[in-house]
Amino acid sequence: MAGGMGGGGGIPMSRRVQLSSGLADDCPARHCWVAGAADEVGVKRPGLLVEWRTAESGWEGRVVYVARLRAGGWALVEEWLPASLLTPR
Repeated sequence: MAGGMGGGGGIPMSRRVQLSSGLADDCPARHCWVAGAADEVGVKRPGLLVEWRTAESGWEGRVVYVARLRAGGWALVEEWLPASLLTPR
């Protein structure tokens, strides 16, 4: 699916955010799953998608999630990731 994410037949998150952005009281943040997290454990981490932008390579999402960056501790990570690494629910 060009310009968005496949997620099993639903509306891609990029489109859902665009559809809801016209409502003044609608929060643009959406839950997502983050592949390729900073801790490189190889599992998807739950995240919060807070913004979309277009880049030369396609859509990117600004996400916030937690990752185990040090032994015994978790850290909050905020980063722009390609849409291909983000899936809804």
